[in-house]
Amino acid sequence: MGASLPFAGIRVVDASQVLAAPYAAYQLALLGAEVIKVERPCSPDFVRNVGTDPSLNDQGMGTQFLTQNAGKRFLTLDLKDERGRAVLKELVRRSDVFLTNARPGAYERLGIGYADLAAINPGLIHCGISAFGARGPKREHTGYENVVQATSGYMSANGDQRTGPLRQGSPAIDYATGITAAFAIASALFHRDRTGEGTSIDVGMIDVAAILMACHVTSHLRDGFEPTPTGNTMALATTSTYPTRAGSIMLGACNKDQMTRLWTLLGHPELIKPDPFNSPTADFDREHATLSKIMLTRTAEEWEELLQRSHIPAARVRGSLADALSDVQYAERGAFTPIAVPGIDGPIGVPLLGFMLNGAATLPNRPPLPEGSHSRDILRELNYSEDAIADLLDAGVTSVPPTAHRES
Repeated sequence: MGASLPFAGIRVVDASQVLAAPYAAYQLALLGAEVIKVERPCSPDFVRNVGTDPSLNDQGMGTQFLTQNAGKRFLTLDLKDERGRAVLKELVRRSDVFLTNARPGAYERLGIGYADLAAINPGLIHCGISAFGARGPKREHTGYENVVQATSGYMSANGDQRTGPLRQGSPAIDYATGITAAFAIASALFHRDRTGEGTSIDVGMIDVAAILMACHVTSHLRDGFEPTPTGNTMALATTSTYPTRAGSIMLGACNKDQMTRLWTLLGHPELIKPDPFNSPTADFDREHATLSKIMLTRTAEEWEELLQRSHIPAARVRGSLADALSDVQYAERGAFTPIAVPGIDGPIGVPLLGFMLNGAATLPNRPPLPEGSHSRDILRELNYSEDAIADLLDAGVTSVPPTAHRES
């Protein structure tokens, strides 16, 4: 789609690390924005050294870094040095969005907080992401996904009676925070397009956690409801997991029509309820016992095919990521793509957007690269002379890789 991508012509300064904020910038990059990732010369994004492949970790290109840093340019700046802050301010002057996940108050103490940057660029969209947000008594508390899961109550609905509250395995709050931030930035850009006004955005992971528990939160605030961790057995027998002749099946018949089709197909019309939501768990034990026996008569794969054919939500439980990602649906939709990364043997597969534009997946326009790969080029664009660039390099205010990577 090239220049027709929604954020073509928008420049984002991504002064963040780890997952949530870089993931927000990655979403904007996939949608056409020019994203410049700013890292410290001697202490770059620490997830460069985190991942499942030790050889990539040693190169500063760990899989946790590669996941959300394609499509970006890479600049190093020591923001504790006045000269590094001067470069950042000049970059912000020429940019549309500034994204950070520094602890609230940290950049203000350096003179590069929202008020400082908005004075340079009144139309700036400033987005700060933190564990607990920039307001409230916990504003300076630190935390990652697991800490936010524990604090927010998110863990209370996971697990079962044996385990008690359980951490969710994938960092869903991190990714949801990134998507939330990208949506907020998109909204602010739309507002600026109409009014010319910049915006300060404050994204707290703890708030996003509450959104991910929205139905539980609303119920609790209404009548004190507390979610009970029940593992794979849900409140409705028709929306639970059952062992089959081979594998397990997850049923998802959760509305009246789906329940009616399920019980009719299985030959138990007596279990059809005229009003299944008036007392949804009234007949749970009998329904669960009936389904447990019936599901053992076929394999999970056979049940998935049969039930889906009758428009009854159901899926074979994929026991491994390899099994799940081999599904042809992923391939058809282009949910992830292989990218070639200089210096790494073989392609690296990375997830893309959670949607398609005009029926097509949107691919990153450049691979992730070592920190500082574009430092010289960006400083030249900011009208720094070769002598000035050399001085910044000698002082350690900026850096380039030992063998500079360049865009093709």
